[in-house]
Amino acid sequence: MICLREPSLGPCFGQKGGATGGGRAQVVPMAEINLHFTGDFHAITAANNLLAAMLDNHLHWGNAAGLDPRRISWHRALDVNDRALRGIVGGLGGSANGPAREDAFDITAASEVMALFCLARDLADLNERLARIIVGARRDGAFVTARDLKADGAMAALLRDALMPNLVQTLEGSPALVHGGPFANIAHGCNSVMATRLGLKLADVVVTEAGFGADLGAEKFFDIKCRIAGLAPSCAVLVATVRALKLHGGAAKSELEREDSEAVARGMANLVRHVANVQKFGLPVLVALNRFASDTDAEIVTVRSGLAPVGVKAVLCTHWQDGAAGAADLAREVAACIAAKTARFAPLYPDQMALADKIGTIAREIYRAADVAFPDSVRRRLAAFEQAGFRQLPVCIAKTQYSFSAEPSRLGAPEGHVLPVREVRLAAAAGFVVAICGEIATMPGLPRVPAAEAIGLAPDGAVRGLF
Repeated sequence: MICLREPSLGPCFGQKGGATGGGRAQVVPMAEINLHFTGDFHAITAANNLLAAMLDNHLHWGNAAGLDPRRISWHRALDVNDRALRGIVGGLGGSANGPAREDAFDITAASEVMALFCLARDLADLNERLARIIVGARRDGAFVTARDLKADGAMAALLRDALMPNLVQTLEGSPALVHGGPFANIAHGCNSVMATRLGLKLADVVVTEAGFGADLGAEKFFDIKCRIAGLAPSCAVLVATVRALKLHGGAAKSELEREDSEAVARGMANLVRHVANVQKFGLPVLVALNRFASDTDAEIVTVRSGLAPVGVKAVLCTHWQDGAAGAADLAREVAACIAAKTARFAPLYPDQMALADKIGTIAREIYRAADVAFPDSVRRRLAAFEQAGFRQLPVCIAKTQYSFSAEPSRLGAPEGHVLPVREVRLAAAAGFVVAICGEIATMPGLPRVPAAEAIGLAPDGAVRGLF
């Protein structure tokens, strides 16, 4: 059984387009899954913004909880890329419109409601997590929560039906649970715990995915989701393409379809780094090499030769063209890994390590950074989180997905760089601390030519342009 995240409207209408696969490797119904699906994202957005509305309403009617308007940390959410909402001022137009204050929007995939929704074990756990959401602080530094604002019950009511995992299928009829959708570059990047546990009850093998590069998605899956949910994976598959390796090897984007084994060889440093990172969690690793029509036999040999020194197989996959038959070799290799029982899974760091040290451990071990730059304001906030009893939480690093560093242009396998931590946020209800690094934004913007420009309806009402 496959357990996947739901697509967000932000990428669907933005740079990446639809997120249901392609060719003969798709989950269906494609259009419905890419556009609204069962309304789970809308329910999460509504619950997030209900809390924001009740917060401002609480301030308007006297602020009995003593919330300091300067220390409000709760943001509104929207499931569309909109850079203009990264920083706003609300409540303008007079006292009847509520308190005027600075505010911000995050994309729904980065909302703490999305994170706790995906990490909740059941409805009771969801209720408890919603109540623990921290919306801000009083003047004395004491936290104010959703429970203090009496918002948690109504939020749970909005999320009740959305918490049920969604069963769909692949083009060839394999079952797929598609549920929850945090991004891996700015959130924890995994489908819901409930869907994964349901899959484990219903199937012999569950295949799940963790978004973006393994330095983001896999690390967060191992250190956050597996830790919180008590999961122990048996095998890890790294997905690679010859085209991406060429890019990391210095080839221009316009030249990726031209044979260039030398660029592939140079780019192998990136893939080998990912392999080594995943092995640090005690897992056997396979590489799934997705073949494109422009890939040559010589380039594929280069990939396999580059992996030979680290003892990892590259399995050629043609499922885009051939469906399940094109991934049968990979399935056999995964089954053999599971049967061998060589996995000795363990997270990268212990619970009781200091929060700054957890960030530093990920930076050194996974990103190969020489150091982490913590502004004094960030160090003070981390110390305050620990003093408030949150030292044991894992950390969720938000940074660019294009590089091991915090600089998108540094491709390949950079090392010796400095990871700049710009801001830290406490997601107490989700159960982790977010470290925002470099120029990454929790509300993406649209590209110069967004995918939305090509999306529309055919004369028969069918959606076109989502591929």
